[in-house]
Amino acid sequence: MRCVIARYPFELTKTGVLDSMKGVRPELVTGESVTIGRRRYPVTQVGRVITRQDPRDFTAREVSRAMARLGFTCHDRPGKAPVDESGPALLRTASALLGGTGPVAA
Repeated sequence: MRCVIARYPFELTKTGVLDSMKGVRPELVTGESVTIGRRRYPVTQVGRVITRQDPRDFTAREVSRAMARLGFTCHDRPGKAPVDESGPALLRTASALLGGTGPVAA
C-alpha cells in the first residue's frame, strides 16, 4: 500500500511492518498505540522504525491512519480504568494491606 508520512511516499505492506517490528521492544504507551502481533506499540515508535525518520517529522495520526489501512488495530489514548461502586473500598483495603496509612474497610 502506498501512503504518505511526513510528506514522503512509502510503500508499506503488512508483512513488511511485521518484519520491521520483529525484535523491537515496545516503549511505554502514553498516547495513541497500535497492536502489531501480540504487542502494543506507541504509534510514534512504529513510525520511527518503519520510516527511519525523527518522530518530530510526522504526526501520530498519519501513522495510525496508515496502520489502520494495513489492517492493524489502532487504539486511542489510554483512559482511566473504570471503577465500580466497590472500587474505592477495594483500593483502600489493598493499600492498607500493603502498608498504606488508610484504615482497613470492613
